[in-house]
Amino acid sequence: MSAIGNGLRVLRSSPFIQLQDAGRFGVRHLGVTQSGALDWIAHRWANWLLGNPLTAAVVEITLGNLEFECTRDATLAVTGADLGARLDDQTLLPWRSFSVRQGQRLSFATPRQGARAYLAAPGGFKAPLVLGSCASMRREGLGGLHGDGRPLAVGDALTWDAEAAAARQMPAACIPVYEDAPRLQVVLGAQIGDFRGQSLFDAFNSEWLIDQRADRMGIRLNGPQLQCQRGSMISEGIPLGAVQVPPDGQPIILLNDRQTIGGYPRLGALTPQAVARLAQCLPGQSLWLQPTTQDSAQRSQRRLLAQWQ
Repeated sequence: MSAIGNGLRVLRSSPFIQLQDAGRFGVRHLGVTQSGALDWIAHRWANWLLGNPLTAAVVEITLGNLEFECTRDATLAVTGADLGARLDDQTLLPWRSFSVRQGQRLSFATPRQGARAYLAAPGGFKAPLVLGSCASMRREGLGGLHGDGRPLAVGDALTWDAEAAAARQMPAACIPVYEDAPRLQVVLGAQIGDFRGQSLFDAFNSEWLIDQRADRMGIRLNGPQLQCQRGSMISEGIPLGAVQVPPDGQPIILLNDRQTIGGYPRLGALTPQAVARLAQCLPGQSLWLQPTTQDSAQRSQRRLLAQWQ
């Protein structure tokens, strides 16, 4: 058990509660993937609410089942999913900052809307940097509160050094609504011409269901069987959001904890905004894939990034 620190002490947790920042870059040649917050948009807004660097470390809370004891007075912020957060007996809605007092209990129950919430503290939570990031990566034993990739556990103490800047309020137009069946934009990839015409029609005109086999590495979709005419491929680098199609014809969307290379053909890759939206989908939910061009995706991304300038 960690000693009680000056911040938050973990009273209840699960393997899905992790410390994440913007991710680990420049190390894929070592076989190390990027990690980082799955819903990078909610991650940025959580830090923005407190005047933090937008890349600062936060707690990524997947599906709830988390409780803290506050060991100091502070201003915190929470964004992303509504996981039934409460401060003692008071309901806390996401997308806002809030004050806590020493001795209070901060808890997250179960999903009401969305899958992942992001909890930020002034200046970001303190954790050792491993290859330039504190992002948790359990498979590779990197990052996290102790530098070994482990999720938060009972007894862990989270600390921070800064004081909150002037309180900010989220622009109402920027608060997303996690509707039941989002349309996720896909930038078409190099192997798109190797898929049969019917499969391409089915891919972008069919409803897909999120399989139970879903984690930070990737999310499997269930729907029509897609057929690729390419017999074999040499493994190549895999971008964030890659929509690869294994021999069973059911797409897998690869996320932050994906492997660095792979040899399955790909329809393309989700746009960064689509990746963030997918991170808020639960198993059993439906979604649609929508093709887009690289130029259109880049323009949309620039408009989004301008919100934080």
